[in-house]
Amino acid sequence: MTGGLIGRRTVAGGLLAGAALMALPNRSLRAANSGQASAPASAAPWAVYYADAAPLTAFQPYRLLVLDSRTHPPLQPLADRGKTLLGYLSVGEVETHRPWFGRVKGWGILDQENPNWPGSFYVDVRDRRWVRLVVEELVPAILREGFHGVFLDTLDNPPHLERTDPKRWSGMTDAAAALVRAIRRNWPDIGLMQNRGYEILPQTAPLLSHALGESVYAGWDFAAKRPHRQSAEDYRFQVEALKAAGALNPQLALHTLDYWSPSDTAGVRAIYDLQRANGFSPYVATVELDRLIPEPPR
Repeated sequence: MTGGLIGRRTVAGGLLAGAALMALPNRSLRAANSGQASAPASAAPWAVYYADAAPLTAFQPYRLLVLDSRTHPPLQPLADRGKTLLGYLSVGEVETHRPWFGRVKGWGILDQENPNWPGSFYVDVRDRRWVRLVVEELVPAILREGFHGVFLDTLDNPPHLERTDPKRWSGMTDAAAALVRAIRRNWPDIGLMQNRGYEILPQTAPLLSHALGESVYAGWDFAAKRPHRQSAEDYRFQVEALKAAGALNPQLALHTLDYWSPSDTAGVRAIYDLQRANGFSPYVATVELDRLIPEPPR
């Protein structure tokens, strides 16, 4: 793993459990409340890529790119071609390979290791030192690298910890929302995409330029090591949460990231069609996110 992976960010035992692996029925996919209006910017093609080997031509179809803030292709040629570039930042976990890991560990604010991703530890977002580090050092470093904004990951973790131990982690959910507010207050003009974090999305949606639903229709089964279709309940919940965010901020671009086997081109096309019918800008990839997976031709 050369950089952070969005796929690791759906906390084990999250809001709603996914269903077992099922074949993707192309003609039975239905958009949830497909008559509702969607955000005007949600049609822009986009991709996530956490490596640096892809040639410049591979990025041609995309207008928005989420890249690892440390391991990425040259940014200036992409910016010159009109791409909007967002740099990855995990704000609810700290990975051992990040340069600031030792400092944060020394503060004593790291907790258990993410069971799905060894080497990544939950962080206490209530701690003022962490807030200052994110706002005053990590975000500016990403912008100096040449990114137009920041992709905020692991915001599912603070609410997850507060649910599992309300006494110990009291205030984590509000602190996560406050962290997003602090970033926007200090950086009012940058692009800001939040991955999931549905509990805080009603508070943060007005602050964001982009909202992402990861594993909305199809996620990753870490035990079986294969993609799986989400439960109908989880799917509906995520679609409704994203649309509610769009209603709070009509300029908010709504995106989805689903995982499926690229060899099943009919299934991948069906997911693209489904999410577009929902009013979202979709991307379908493998969980490693270390290669660009083009949308299958029609």
